[in-house]
Amino acid sequence: MTSATSRRAAIPDSADILVVGAGPAGSAAAAHAAAGGAATVLLDAAEFPRDKTCGDGLTPRAVSALRTLGMTEYLDTRPRIRGLALHGWGAVQQVPWPASQFGPFGSAVARTEFDDDLRRFALGRGAHMVSGTKAIDAERDSSGTITAVTVQRGAQRTRIRVGQVIVADGVKSSLGKQLGRQWHRDTAYGVAGRSYADSQLSDAEWMGSHLELRDAQGELLPGYGWVFPLGDGTVNVGVGALATAQRPASMALRPVLEHYAQMVTDQWQLTSGPTRITSALLPMGGAVSGVSGRNWMLIGDAAACVNPLNGEGIDYALETGRMAVDLLADSRDHTLTWPALLQREYGGAFAAARRAAGLLTMPQTVPLLGRPGIRSAALMDVVVRVMGNLLTGEDTDLIARAWRSAGSVVSRFETRPPFS
Repeated sequence: MTSATSRRAAIPDSADILVVGAGPAGSAAAAHAAAGGAATVLLDAAEFPRDKTCGDGLTPRAVSALRTLGMTEYLDTRPRIRGLALHGWGAVQQVPWPASQFGPFGSAVARTEFDDDLRRFALGRGAHMVSGTKAIDAERDSSGTITAVTVQRGAQRTRIRVGQVIVADGVKSSLGKQLGRQWHRDTAYGVAGRSYADSQLSDAEWMGSHLELRDAQGELLPGYGWVFPLGDGTVNVGVGALATAQRPASMALRPVLEHYAQMVTDQWQLTSGPTRITSALLPMGGAVSGVSGRNWMLIGDAAACVNPLNGEGIDYALETGRMAVDLLADSRDHTLTWPALLQREYGGAFAAARRAAGLLTMPQTVPLLGRPGIRSAALMDVVVRVMGNLLTGEDTDLIARAWRSAGSVVSRFETRPPFS
């Protein structure tokens, strides 16, 4: 029988573009790069399929990014999610995705399946996959240019000569740390737990979101719960909390998640308890510095491209994968151009969302805003636009202008703006 090691693709000696990490950001970058004719190597420490702590939800913005990538028919047989069913303080608001350039539907796919499908798509575009292999070191010349990356597979170490490096190795970003990436926890970050449960409503057209999250003793927590239908007989059930260095999350995720699953059992007709429980810390809102150098860039979660109000990052992952490859054609030194581009695209919205998320880490703020807010359809429409990452620079309505203005004002008073 052929061993798993011998079945793996050979490690090449060189690459025009080395993409480290084969999650949505890395696979999107590899697909765009390979389609453009570059000799592209997509490297990941894991063997696929592999799991990832996530809510599995795809907003209309993420769906649009998949179409841009070329996966136009991928979601045809997946759930068509119309919007969010928001719960809290005895009220429910069923809010469709607001009209936007991204389209009217979201979806949901388990990350075990989604990431593997994206990776396979990148390989179909011509990328060379190297799995079960970790990037452990980067050689740089006197100008700071990465000339080679050392990778390790088992006991074997190999050196890959590189032209460009795109770092997409997730929230911990071990290679990013070696290159100087720092995560700053003085702004809001996320703590999340995720599980799966069998459900008779896995084909539902609405994502469930509970803005009033309580533990088994009835104590209000600075977080929220979710139930995302996957269309395969299961739902993703999870809880998330916001925290800062000054106000770290103190909730024990597993018992809170198990209590929340019990709370939504009847509503979602769950037929099994929560299984496959995992948890993760999540840097958000560009709360990192050191995201680029002469010939390298951090993208997706590695660059903290995550919505501070809900932990959503798949749309930003897909977008930054494309943006990074596009920049390669225009920039010979990414040290300043990449953070400037991230700041221009996301900085204002992240700054405003980080400030709002910081307020929500104080439990007394949650009912003060949530109790009257959940009863206002107009306000919940705004919440869904913000939480769904559906506001862009092209939007000219009053809400969009107000959100951008808030971001601009907040940015002026930030001691550490996003990506700096």
